[in-house]
Amino acid sequence: MKSRAAIILVVLLFGLTLWFTSTRRKGPVLQSSSNVASPSKPLHRHADSTPPAPEGTPEAPEETSNTNSTLAGPVISAPKRVLLAALEEPPTAPEPDDTRPVPAPATALENMRVAFRQYAMRFGGNPVGNNREITAALNGQNPRQVVFVNPDDGMHINPHGELVDNWGTPYFFHQLSATEMEIHSAGPDHKMWTSDDLVIK
Repeated sequence: MKSRAAIILVVLLFGLTLWFTSTRRKGPVLQSSSNVASPSKPLHRHADSTPPAPEGTPEAPEETSNTNSTLAGPVISAPKRVLLAALEEPPTAPEPDDTRPVPAPATALENMRVAFRQYAMRFGGNPVGNNREITAALNGQNPRQVVFVNPDDGMHINPHGELVDNWGTPYFFHQLSATEMEIHSAGPDHKMWTSDDLVIK
């Protein structure tokens, strides 16, 4: 029995000795440098990489570039002039020119007589009716739609469609014959049949 126990003890001691010597020769098992970083050197990161943000912190918005990119098209911003033009008020239409010279009352009457004569020559006679009807015929409501009224000659039409004199009073038209018309202006006092009236045939 003692000899058997001694043999077992020798075998165990021999096995322990072999195991101890084998572990010392191999040394500690080193892990791959690709998986574990050395404590003395930090991991090498790509120049464009950024450290991950800690959990719970909001991500910063990505900046857009105005330069051309191969992946995304260029960011085109609206010109400042276009934006300013959109904020400005639209241009207003120019006001009518009221500075043109007004013919004298006698000249305006003479121009009226010329218009009636041109009408009679074109259509074989003067227009008939009251002031409004005669004005419409001289202003294009005739068989050929010819306009004989010219505001630059002192021939003005009021909102009621009547030809008026220099003081804004409607003319009185008196048909003398088929080709002759008497044109009567009330004058500065705006009253017919007074001493300041202007009359032409």
